[in-house]
Amino acid sequence: MTPTAPITSKSNARVKALRASFSGKASQPGDLLGIEGEHLIAEAIRSGLTLETLFIREGSESVLDRPSLSGLEANSTLTLTRDVFASAVETASPQGIAATILLRAPEAHPPQTSRLQPDSIVLILESLQDPGNLGTLIRSTEAFGAQQIFVTPDTVNQWNPKVVRASAGSVFRVPIVRAPLQQIAAQLTQQGTAIYAAVAQQLNSTSLLDTHLAPNCALLIGNEGAGLSADALALAHHRIRIPCSVESLNAAVAGSTLLYEAMRQRSESQRRRLKTQPQRAESQRTQQPPTEAVP
Repeated sequence: MTPTAPITSKSNARVKALRASFSGKASQPGDLLGIEGEHLIAEAIRSGLTLETLFIREGSESVLDRPSLSGLEANSTLTLTRDVFASAVETASPQGIAATILLRAPEAHPPQTSRLQPDSIVLILESLQDPGNLGTLIRSTEAFGAQQIFVTPDTVNQWNPKVVRASAGSVFRVPIVRAPLQQIAAQLTQQGTAIYAAVAQQLNSTSLLDTHLAPNCALLIGNEGAGLSADALALAHHRIRIPCSVESLNAAVAGSTLLYEAMRQRSESQRRRLKTQPQRAESQRTQQPPTEAVP
């Protein structure tokens, strides 16, 4: 990449665009999203995203030589002086590299047309407000092999910069569908997906340790303070609790625990099926009548 003369004005149009991209307002396809730091930019590249503009802090050009950024391409590259760069990015200790990307249309279809794969795990989030919680749950969704996330319209924007950072880049790859809860539940139920509501200890529920999750399951997590609404509880097929010595867990901890358990149960079920297949084949072989010799 050819270095450019450093931009020295904080009121430069491109600097203003970078600053605005960190405002948390980006939400629609075509909006500019700002990302900062080597890791997030590397994750964007790994996710097949195109960088619109790459911004380098003067004196930090060597960051481009790091292996994680190999193959880095951008439609344009600009160098900013140290004070201009610091004024445009959100973190207190910037790493010297930032970029803007165009939000693309979600790969997941609206819930009325989305079809889940067999043995799918999905996450439903009702009215989640904390960006860190959402980002953590997006990361856990990818880590534990869930297919996608459904969120209600009042859930925090998944492109909020704090969500993007907390997801460690998983937000670039995990399909997220935003729709009314009734619509989400109706479509999942029609597809044969069992909905499990995570509830506090005192509510009438079944311990997760005693719950055999259905092959197609949706895990429903509520608002950090209020929990799940009465409407959400009415839409769920089962109520489950995570046994612990406190009344309730942080939304991100609870959701991540449920996602892990769903993955563990699915993996165990797959191992059992694989183990029984050779036994069934051997049983069928031994039960076949012997072939008589033709005289």
